[in-house]
Amino acid sequence: MSRKHPIISITGSSGAGTTSVKKTFEQIFRRENVNAAFIEGDAFHRYNRVDMRNKMAEEAERGNRHFSHFSPETNLFEELEQTFRSYAETGIGRTRHYVHDDEEAALHGVPPGNFTQWQDLPANSDLLFYEGLHGAVITEKVNVAQHADLKIGVVPVINLEWIQKLHRDRAARGYSTEAVTDTILRRMPDYVHYIVPQFAETDINFQRVPTVDTSNPFIARWIPTADESMVVIRFKNPRGIDFAYLLSMIQGSFMSRANSIVIHGAKLDLAMQLILTPLIMQLIDRKRSMK
Repeated sequence: MSRKHPIISITGSSGAGTTSVKKTFEQIFRRENVNAAFIEGDAFHRYNRVDMRNKMAEEAERGNRHFSHFSPETNLFEELEQTFRSYAETGIGRTRHYVHDDEEAALHGVPPGNFTQWQDLPANSDLLFYEGLHGAVITEKVNVAQHADLKIGVVPVINLEWIQKLHRDRAARGYSTEAVTDTILRRMPDYVHYIVPQFAETDINFQRVPTVDTSNPFIARWIPTADESMVVIRFKNPRGIDFAYLLSMIQGSFMSRANSIVIHGAKLDLAMQLILTPLIMQLIDRKRSMK
């Protein structure tokens, strides 16, 4: 970790809601005049869209039915750790963009499903912000988690995560329920081995829990709303967290354990603002005290 060049990483699997959390961070950065450099997790995928499909087909022919975007084989973990290490030491590093759709293609001049060229991060940033699948990943070869100063996990319970993925992939990508189900099954071993363990490394986890029946996510007609959810917020180290203040500020909240607070789903943005703003400013104040 680095006092002079802090790093914040947001980790969650596909459809977990990390993009919404990123927007909250962007609001805080804008309000507090924090100049953040951004890294997208899918920039460190190993294959573009066509190559990934071809590689998946090759692996399936060999009998490997569990080849997924979650694994070391399909990601540049070493390059991701090097970027974190470089930024922590010098405030510089390299990244690229994965182009998802025609709108991004027009912006970057690269066809959808492909990567832009590697480029240097903007100079003189206050901190590095990562959002993706592997912000706290640890394997036999890499330890990305050790380089981040603040690690946030975004973790809906598994049935809710599946509902969100089913609805997103069917609506945005035109996939059938059967195709999305196959994807979920294919990813499961890598999810267990490379995604879930990260949430033991994160400093704070936000886990959304529906209060409506999600027992069969494959026939759910809609995603449970924020009003139909609770959020469990777990602190790895609760020392220094003013729970009494949070309970007084977030209506209907309560503590379920000594390191966990439960809030109504509609209060998530408020809770994030209250919890994360002082933590971000601690990193910034620590950085500025080095000058």
